[in-house]
Amino acid sequence: MGVLRDNPALSLFLCLAAGYLIGKLRVGPITLGGICGTLIVSLLIGTQHVSVDDDVKTVFFALFIFSLGYMAGPQFFSNLNRGSLRFFTLCFIELVCVLGIAYGLAQAFDLDVGTASGILAGAATESAVVGTATEAIAELGGLTSEQITRYQGHVATAYTVCYLFGLITIVLFTSQIMPMLLRIDLAVASRELWEKMRGGRAGLEADEREALPAMVGRTYLVTRADGRTVGDLERASGGRITVEGVKRGSKLLTPEAGLELTLSDLIQVVGLRSAIIDVGREIGPETPAVPGLDTPLATSQVAVTDKETVGATIDRLEKRHPEFRRDGVYITDVLRNEQHLPASGETTLARGDVLTLVGARGGLHRLVAKLGAVVKNDSTDFIYLGFGIVAGSLLGQIVIQAGDVPLSLGTGGGCLVSGLVFGWFRSRSQTFGAFPPQAASTLKDMGLAVFIACTGLAAGPQAWPLLKEYGALLPVAGIAMVLIPATISLAVGTKLLKIEKPLLIGAIAGQQCSTPAITAITQVAQSSVPLLGYTITYTLSNFLLPLTGPILVGVLGA
Repeated sequence: MGVLRDNPALSLFLCLAAGYLIGKLRVGPITLGGICGTLIVSLLIGTQHVSVDDDVKTVFFALFIFSLGYMAGPQFFSNLNRGSLRFFTLCFIELVCVLGIAYGLAQAFDLDVGTASGILAGAATESAVVGTATEAIAELGGLTSEQITRYQGHVATAYTVCYLFGLITIVLFTSQIMPMLLRIDLAVASRELWEKMRGGRAGLEADEREALPAMVGRTYLVTRADGRTVGDLERASGGRITVEGVKRGSKLLTPEAGLELTLSDLIQVVGLRSAIIDVGREIGPETPAVPGLDTPLATSQVAVTDKETVGATIDRLEKRHPEFRRDGVYITDVLRNEQHLPASGETTLARGDVLTLVGARGGLHRLVAKLGAVVKNDSTDFIYLGFGIVAGSLLGQIVIQAGDVPLSLGTGGGCLVSGLVFGWFRSRSQTFGAFPPQAASTLKDMGLAVFIACTGLAAGPQAWPLLKEYGALLPVAGIAMVLIPATISLAVGTKLLKIEKPLLIGAIAGQQCSTPAITAITQVAQSSVPLLGYTITYTLSNFLLPLTGPILVGVLGA
């Protein structure tokens, strides 16, 4: 152990590697996950008085919490509408229950502020609460440095035990018990709801792709279109196809609107599949690809920023801009807050939507300038990232007095709020502040893992005494703080809010911020439908639950 004490970097990454290895172990539908595994390993190594500088913990927690907010920001603000009020109610139930139960346990069993906060974080299966509560304890007045260290250690130990029992409870309760209580076959109910949402049409599963893509290119031999012009064919299709090339003998001709076709011409047509099939009947037999006619199509992703485009349907947009039909440019995908929407004529566009345009390069460039701006997301904008964390750190320094109780977001809460705002602001145009999803996800996961490892190493010496003192209480608290809010939400969601049952089950997993639970639910459902409910409450709870740490610490420390 002397090697680990002398090499903090070695001990830190050992905790990460061994912790994530343990986290992969599976028992039925249950896996601990890398974060809980890291905490267990770091607690064990920490008993040998191995530690890492506190500044490392602070920096990585700021990176984690800002990245979390940044990724959730667009979806969080998009959910602030009347249609999502039902799901707000579930998150409110979660907040009130976990705060009330944690405070009640602290009063009933005379728990110190660290143990109570750890119970709150673990039972709510929200790792971020460990950070916000730990930080808030450090800011409490009247505590010695020794007390602060001890209470912060209690946060990590209580979290570990309660997280384990809370995780098992939420996974089994949502994926196995809730469908029985609701008297549904979750797979059948999910499939029926999905077909209803799509107007009776069956949808694709998560691992499926369309066998027949909407946009295609074909080459035809002219036999029936002798004497017709290129423009005539394009007008007959209603602008849904374009002639991209014409080959006459060994010559390649420019496919101008007035070009008259003759027998044995080979032409390449690009457009919507249904229109291609129709126009093919008027041209002649389809042929294999012809050398020289394999015209490449350019692809561009454009963020919707034009005021006239916002609120318009794709049909209206294409009619307003004749370049779509004239230059053969097509919208093949609509991405909103990391969710793919159908590129159908009825889809209404919102500011920040990312449209995938496919067509001739010249036409693409002209349309991009009218619709918005090319999305820039190839490398991280460290200026935007840095100022975002600075803004969050400054926001966290603000202290508000609620009577005798000082309330502060702290660095964690401040960076979470700034991450939400900066992520949402970036989504409005997507021409600045790039933070690629892979980079954001890596920083989020790495930041939390390092923070948890540092916390566990520091808490190691206090772990065993706390377990001996409160051993039986912690598992019971972990189970109760999952079952009580989940059961109340189930009753309120079915009786009062009338939320569709597959969505409600997913939403309850989301209010608990439990990724393992939604994974188990989707496996039982054999569908991603429960994710639609999970996404809304998960986003809201990811923002709101970390704020409960400073609130509980402030109330108990007053």
